[in-house]
Amino acid sequence: MDFQLTDEQREFKALLRTFVDKEIVPVAREWEQTGRYPTEIVAGMADMGLFGITVPEEYGGLDLDPVAFALVFEEIARGWMGIAGILGSHSLACRLIAMHGTESQKERYLPGLATGERRTGIGLTEPDAGTDLQGIRTTARLDGDHYVVNGAKMWITNARYADPLPVLVKTDPSASPAHRGMSVLLIEAGTPGYEVTKDIPKLGYKGTESCEIHLDEVRVHRDQLVGGVEGKGMQQVLSALEWGRVNIAARSVGIAQRAHDEALAYAQQRHAFGKPIADFQAIQLKLGELGTQVQAARLMAYWAADAVRAGRADGATGMAKIFCSEVALNAAIDSMKVHGGYGYSTEFEVERLYRDAILMSIGEGTNDVLRTVVAKSLIKGETRVG
Repeated sequence: MDFQLTDEQREFKALLRTFVDKEIVPVAREWEQTGRYPTEIVAGMADMGLFGITVPEEYGGLDLDPVAFALVFEEIARGWMGIAGILGSHSLACRLIAMHGTESQKERYLPGLATGERRTGIGLTEPDAGTDLQGIRTTARLDGDHYVVNGAKMWITNARYADPLPVLVKTDPSASPAHRGMSVLLIEAGTPGYEVTKDIPKLGYKGTESCEIHLDEVRVHRDQLVGGVEGKGMQQVLSALEWGRVNIAARSVGIAQRAHDEALAYAQQRHAFGKPIADFQAIQLKLGELGTQVQAARLMAYWAADAVRAGRADGATGMAKIFCSEVALNAAIDSMKVHGGYGYSTEFEVERLYRDAILMSIGEGTNDVLRTVVAKSLIKGETRVG
């Protein structure tokens, strides 16, 4: 067994860390609190080629292996989790197009998406359908050479910049089971009837927008049907979401790592009763547990990423997303406790880590739902423990 990153992966992680420490860490708290969009950081990520991490090299992308993919989200989330969100939805959509798009769709969109000239997200969630994607109500009716799309989407990251946006629709609302009537359409920005109606206010996950989208008689040419075949949308989305769960697990590790770093530094600087609070056993117990949990989460995330490299890995990615997201929240809370009253202050980083960590147990499938996914994978023998 080899628990070490390759030389190439270590070099890549060092490059990412330098970028994050120089371009993100110094501005994250101020920009997050003022609601400033991170335009300069986005440009820097584009210069590094990070918008092409799931785009094949033949279309100008980096086509990273899943572990290197995880490193991107771990390091960026360590600086500011909201920035990782900008890349997350984009990379998931690029993966979907690269895996399932027609050759024409790949040639049309992937080169621009790889450079960041184009950006994208993914339109899945609706006001009445989140975890239960088969319950979506957005429909696409074929009328000649065009689909006519009607419906609404919620919580869409990158919505104001997405061009195109892959949107999950029902091309056959009467299909049973429902997933057989579901497809993905690539809807371009500016298409009549396609409107981003509002930004949803959030507790955390700031830096990137999360929007509501309204679709009113939107006409989309049938050439924009991902893969060119109806009824494959659910499978296409689920295969991409595996990488999404690795993304969330890695973001969680980044949050937990930063919580650990902040707690350790503060405990060594803060004095009480004439000595650093790091000398007190109660603080040492928290620091010891924090470090242990962060490293365990990191290994779980890398293990799941490596499992994806070998093929479908619902069980492994589900386990990693569950474990890492809960470590992130506990790490943020314990770091706040080490900080004492200052942990509750917006002048310190740790309160933002707490607000961002909460989302990790919800995004890409709630943890309770993923526990059932893991259980089914175990029952079927697709995932084995031991």
